[in-house]
Amino acid sequence: MSNDRNDSRDGGDVLDPDDAPAGDDPGSGGVGGTTGGRSVGASNDPSDQEADIDDLGSDVEIDAEIDEEIAEDHLLGGLKIDSTDDIEVPDRLVDQVIGQEHARDVVMKAAKQRRHVMMIGSPGTGKSMLAKAMSELLPKEELQDVLVYHNPDDGNNPKVRTVPAGKGEQIVEAHKEEARKRNQMRSFLMWIIIAVVLGYSLLVVSNVLLGILAAGIIYLAFRYGSRGSDSMIPNLLVNNADEKSAPFEDATGAHAGALLGDVRHDPFQSGGMETPSHDRVEAGAIHKANKGVLFVDEINTLDIRSQQKLMTAIQEGEFSITGQSERSSGAMVQTEPVPTDFIMIAAGNLDAMENMHPALRSRIKGYGYEVYMDDTIEDTPEMRRKYARFVAQEIAKDGRLPAFSEEAIEEVILTARRRAGRKGHLTLELRNLGGLVRVSGDIARGEDADIVTRDHVLQAKGRSRSIEQQLADDYIERRKDYELQVADGYQVGRVNGLAVMGEDSGIMLPVMAEVTPSQGPGQVIATGQLQEMAEEAVQNVSAIIKKFSDEDITEKDIHIQFVQTGQQGVDGDSASITVATAVISALENVGVDQNLAMTGSLSVRGDVLPVGGVTHKIEAAAKSGCDRVIIPKANEQDVMIEDEYKEMVEIIPVEHISEVLDIALEGEPEKDSLVDRLKSITGSALEKTGEGAGHGPTSPSPQ
Repeated sequence: MSNDRNDSRDGGDVLDPDDAPAGDDPGSGGVGGTTGGRSVGASNDPSDQEADIDDLGSDVEIDAEIDEEIAEDHLLGGLKIDSTDDIEVPDRLVDQVIGQEHARDVVMKAAKQRRHVMMIGSPGTGKSMLAKAMSELLPKEELQDVLVYHNPDDGNNPKVRTVPAGKGEQIVEAHKEEARKRNQMRSFLMWIIIAVVLGYSLLVVSNVLLGILAAGIIYLAFRYGSRGSDSMIPNLLVNNADEKSAPFEDATGAHAGALLGDVRHDPFQSGGMETPSHDRVEAGAIHKANKGVLFVDEINTLDIRSQQKLMTAIQEGEFSITGQSERSSGAMVQTEPVPTDFIMIAAGNLDAMENMHPALRSRIKGYGYEVYMDDTIEDTPEMRRKYARFVAQEIAKDGRLPAFSEEAIEEVILTARRRAGRKGHLTLELRNLGGLVRVSGDIARGEDADIVTRDHVLQAKGRSRSIEQQLADDYIERRKDYELQVADGYQVGRVNGLAVMGEDSGIMLPVMAEVTPSQGPGQVIATGQLQEMAEEAVQNVSAIIKKFSDEDITEKDIHIQFVQTGQQGVDGDSASITVATAVISALENVGVDQNLAMTGSLSVRGDVLPVGGVTHKIEAAAKSGCDRVIIPKANEQDVMIEDEYKEMVEIIPVEHISEVLDIALEGEPEKDSLVDRLKSITGSALEKTGEGAGHGPTSPSPQ
């Protein structure tokens, strides 16, 4: 950047750009005098700044009375409150962060050392909130304004200068005032000349038309000449005068011009009607985020060229602005480098890393941190108190909701437990939980209630169901209408399986099996749009069937049908015990209890392994009319069904396929024979004795 242009103006209170602090070159330790990533220009005491950072988020205690004696078992962690009105909401965003201990520690370190961060995790886990929190921790005193000046030597290469925040407006106003004075003098002189010409034409030449024509030419000449003085007014590209904290720029989904800056097209490029090139320069998010935070969610959605240029801006600390469209006159303009000394926080889901430019990821990793966002957090009294504060924060943020009663807050925390899907944990997908808070408040407002009660929250849980849950409920009702749902008696080769739709809804999907003579070598044929993992699960089940059956199945075809799976098909291996039970039932011509549903993965030796979504699957079975549900023993601790379903269904945990058959198959002599045979063949059956109790599968629980 050039700093050789003097800006002497009337009045000594206007800062000259040459008076900007030394070290403005981003290539020499960072724009605005930073060395090694640490701020050296802040006026605050460093110890005070460090104390602010150490107070980030979850370390801030709730200012309310706490009864420690009941805290462990109390849903609010011992908080003695009547409503959310008794909970004080922190003013700073950094103090409102809930959970994400590891990510919080990383953000603290990154804010101190000015490091880049990449956050990967599920939507709604607080990635953008942590990014905004970081912007509050950075020193405001180092912020800069960026000015773009006309270059008299090359109009297509505007000059760029940086000054301390707030001085840019003063410089522009000084230029405008000087231009206004010059224009006043020009106008005064113009009207004098026009008056003289008109007087001469009337009194001496006696030709009015000639005088008017001459006056018009003089007017146009003066107006054309005044455009040159207007081009001397600089363009305030980045204005941080009113910023109360370091800038935070959300560039999620930004096109190239919005991210990297652009130069507007000028349709009048000659004849004195053109707009000066420096006036057409527009700052991008990378320039506005200078000395602050640039947040890009779904980083993989940026096109490769934008990622490459973003990588350059990170590496060099400065980036020139040019027109992004080759068909625009702005493509001929390229400014001097503009400072881009920002901290970048890239975010996304797990698939974001697949389409991310490897060099960009290397830049972030080499100069910062990568962190995976937790989906759940341990359920402790302290965290339950913070979830109560979360409800108060959502009410304050919305500004239109009534306060929540103690019972309503407890119901929200119970929902957080259930949505976690893990025993002893609370969900950290707080955006969805915040949606429940807002719907509950809307229902209360619709009833003109002064406070949100537990009943309002329960109504909100029904109204705020996901699309998948609504579809699942609709499927269940339609199947009842067409008698596709069987919930009584025994049928050969038919088993009620359970599946998950989306993330928070379950559905019962029957699995049917049939054994037929083969026209060639026997094979296992599975239909129902099976995905790769489901196909592999069927192959694993076939190993048990081949080992189990007394019959020669090399001359038989085993047909397995997943009924009404739709276009999305079946993914995962949670239907393994369902398939095994259906095939064994068909082979041995023994009926299966239709009042029973089941879910569970299966090893090739017959051990029942844990699966995901057991809570939603059990509730789907209850809605469908089943009285009993078989689940893996390892998932027993993950069951957190709603109270309304607890009396509707019996939950039976099992550890081995022999237990599944013992419960599901019809007829004592035939069933006992099958179960005993399977136990003897696999050698892995777990007898229900004191000696065998507690020894289950060693496979880790699914995440």
